[in-house]
Amino acid sequence: MIRLDGINLHPVKSTAVRPVLHGEVEPWGLRGDRRWMVVDDEGECVTAREEQRLLRIVADTTDTDPTTGAGLRLTASGFDDLHVDEPLGPAVPVTVHGRGGGLEGAVAADSAGAWVAEVVGRSDLRLVHVVSPRPLNRTHARAGEATAFADAYPVTLASRASLERLGEWVAETAAERGGAERPPMVIERFRPNLVLDGDLEPFEEDHWRRVHVGPVEFRVVKPVDRCVMTTIDPVTLERGHEPIRTLARHRKWDGATWFAMQLVPESRGAVRVGDEVTPDR
Repeated sequence: MIRLDGINLHPVKSTAVRPVLHGEVEPWGLRGDRRWMVVDDEGECVTAREEQRLLRIVADTTDTDPTTGAGLRLTASGFDDLHVDEPLGPAVPVTVHGRGGGLEGAVAADSAGAWVAEVVGRSDLRLVHVVSPRPLNRTHARAGEATAFADAYPVTLASRASLERLGEWVAETAAERGGAERPPMVIERFRPNLVLDGDLEPFEEDHWRRVHVGPVEFRVVKPVDRCVMTTIDPVTLERGHEPIRTLARHRKWDGATWFAMQLVPESRGAVRVGDEVTPDR
């Protein structure tokens, strides 16, 4: 049997991963996932790719911690906690890695942007909450399908079998280069919403067309092309060459390296850790 082994939310895009035991699947993805985002003065997203100290920020909503209350709670070591009310406006155009397509965010109070700016160490930051979503790429999507502040598609899925195989490859690369033995690669580097375990072959998810997670059906769209953010240790914030260097040897095509899968929800419902997972193999 394949089972749902983990559920992760990211209330503010590119901040610390928040594991949960259950989640509500909506058309834009899991409720509470990437509905907030840090942007610069031009409205372009600011992520841990360029500002890795964002990963030190822990963001919570009632979807990740029922004690949070309305709005958003931000915490970071060495800083006072901050509660942010969900903004009502104004709505401003925002972009995710240069892609807008009608995407808009409501700007939170100045104190929220100032708090994030102090943690990150730069002054030109604002915090926004999604108002209108971005339509998905029509190559792989249907009319009306959209996402909030995810890079491309509403939900990402990864398997522990694939992670284990990647870890074996990374160890082989290190041995060839005479490097020290590396600690196991953690799934949080890839920031998947859904983590699978059980009766799985490594990377078999590449070939799925649909998958049921508990009562919810998802369409499997494409693999996820990976960026330098996966080379940042989510705990120490140290940068390295892995896993991109090893993925480039084993999982490179169309000019990119690939790990995990992009999904689009085709129904609504609750998913829970332990749910049975049934792919269209």
